[in-house]
Amino acid sequence: MVGGFVLVNVFNLCTLPFRNRGDGLLFPALSKLSNVLSPAPIDPFKVAENGLDAIYVDAKSKQQETVVTVLAPIKYNLEYPSVHYAGAEEGGIFDIEYTDQFLDAVGGKVIESLLKSLDDPIISKWIIAALTLSVILNGYLFNAARWSIKEPEPVNEIAKEPEIDQEKEQRKQEVKANGTLRSREECEKLLKEKMAPFLTDEELIDLSLRGKIPGYALEKTMEDPSIPRIDALTRAVKIRRATVSRNPQTGYLTSSLESSKVPYKDYNYALVHGACCENVIGYLPLPLGLAGPLTIDGQSYFIPMATTEGVLVASTSRGCKAINAGGGAITVITGDGMTRGPCIAFPTLARAGAAKVWLDSEEGQTVMKNAFNSTSRFARLQSMKTALAGTNLYIRFKTTTGDAMGMNMISKGVEKALHIMSTEAGFEDMDTISVSGNYCTDKKPAAINWIDGRGKAVVAEAIIPGDVVRSVLKSDVDALVELNISKNLVGSAMAGSIGGFNAHASNIVTALFLATGQDPAQNVESSNCITMMKNTNGNLQISVSMPSIEVGTIGGGTILETQSAMLEMLGVRGSHPTNPGDNARRLARIVAAAVLAGELSLCSALAAGHLVKAHMAHNRSAPALAPATGTRTEASTRSVTPVSAAVGAATVGLGMTTASGAGR
Repeated sequence: MVGGFVLVNVFNLCTLPFRNRGDGLLFPALSKLSNVLSPAPIDPFKVAENGLDAIYVDAKSKQQETVVTVLAPIKYNLEYPSVHYAGAEEGGIFDIEYTDQFLDAVGGKVIESLLKSLDDPIISKWIIAALTLSVILNGYLFNAARWSIKEPEPVNEIAKEPEIDQEKEQRKQEVKANGTLRSREECEKLLKEKMAPFLTDEELIDLSLRGKIPGYALEKTMEDPSIPRIDALTRAVKIRRATVSRNPQTGYLTSSLESSKVPYKDYNYALVHGACCENVIGYLPLPLGLAGPLTIDGQSYFIPMATTEGVLVASTSRGCKAINAGGGAITVITGDGMTRGPCIAFPTLARAGAAKVWLDSEEGQTVMKNAFNSTSRFARLQSMKTALAGTNLYIRFKTTTGDAMGMNMISKGVEKALHIMSTEAGFEDMDTISVSGNYCTDKKPAAINWIDGRGKAVVAEAIIPGDVVRSVLKSDVDALVELNISKNLVGSAMAGSIGGFNAHASNIVTALFLATGQDPAQNVESSNCITMMKNTNGNLQISVSMPSIEVGTIGGGTILETQSAMLEMLGVRGSHPTNPGDNARRLARIVAAAVLAGELSLCSALAAGHLVKAHMAHNRSAPALAPATGTRTEASTRSVTPVSAAVGAATVGLGMTTASGAGR
């Protein structure tokens, strides 16, 4: 109603400028709207006509001739015209024939019929009454809405803090200001009052040694809203180091920990606490080097490697240079699926067999897949493989996990699927022995990982020109092919190896895992690799096939600052913004290509007889040498020889130049 009321008034306002220009012809329907609120205009010609009739009747009755003189009309204009005449001679803005077309085009007939209804005095009065009632009700509703809004109260900064907090802060200051040595009873009382963060280090160490503060609870005990969390966690590490050093049972071994060179300061323990490690006493620095750059699928990367093995980074860099000379490495992802293999038991073999048949059926696959997939946005069950051992049934779940390595994700899905199997699929007599029954297999050598894969399955290949093999690798194509067959294939088979048909894939995998925050223990299956070489038109074709690279770019050690920075340098930190899983797959490609470079360089060194010489020059401990003026005072642990200096300089130059730079 309010909208109609506003619309009528808008029409009136819009027609005002045209009322003195023949608007009756332009909008005949709208001109009738004024009849609702104003009387009809007076026509002077009708008034004059009535006067002439009266004169004529009077003269006729008296039989008297009468002459009437009609004066010329006086033309005048009102300064403020209030009466408008609609004469047929006034054409207005549009002709009459176009007026009807205009009204028909904009729905004029409908508007005209509505406006005609307004001419009825009864209907118009009801409309006015309804509009008035609507305005009153809307005003009431607006007021009611305002009543529900609370007026903002001025904040009293002084009274903002509760009295109890003021007392607590005052108590904290008293504990801090107390410079006297408190008794053990006082310290225990303050500990119960949650004032432990304001005790001295010696008082906290004494409480910890006496078992009043458990070693694992130091971080929780040190935290207080008034203390920055990192400072509180760092202090907890310091107290723990002192407690371990002064432990009466192990003091003869651990007494040096408190003052040892194990660093603990300037580290973000907030990322570690509750996520990566417990009972923290510091952090372990590892040398971090860069191999490369290495061109992988058309893009260049520096390969971060955390290692204590000399020559490893330099050797991998040499392999990168040789691969770049041949156009770079090409990688292919052949599989992507993390696995978990729970063990469930049944009272009889018949029941275990029935469960296996159901799990292998289409119905069982559908039920388990729906239950599994309901636990995560990223986990999608790909397949289930079952095996019986007596009355024990082993189920190998294989699933995608996005950019996470995915062990927690898949374990959650397995638990849900087994619960549905037990409660809704008719296997109430099943007993879950373990959510991990070693049928996965995780962190152990296993043929199933080598055959069926686990994590990311990647194949990397490169073509090395024959002249590059001779100039950069100091070897020969045929010699490399022969060495690969004799060592990596036949030699590994003689040893009964499973997935170990390579020279040292584990070296590169472990160094990359430590640098990028992966689980180092999963190096066991991630290093499964077979290296292939053959002579192709005088060039060396080399490839590595790695069916079980287990990596992730979120979760675990990837949250630590240094490891996160290395992932950032590789362009794979965190989850992929548009296609979850792409970052983890790219990291797996980088790992495989880096292994390819390491295999190429080491096999070349073995073929040329350079391995022992290189390690003797770069990987031997030696007595400390006197430091030169202006250098560090710490003694070097490596021997300095002309060979090591030359190779070291070449490594620096190689790391800072492009693939076409000078070789070693």
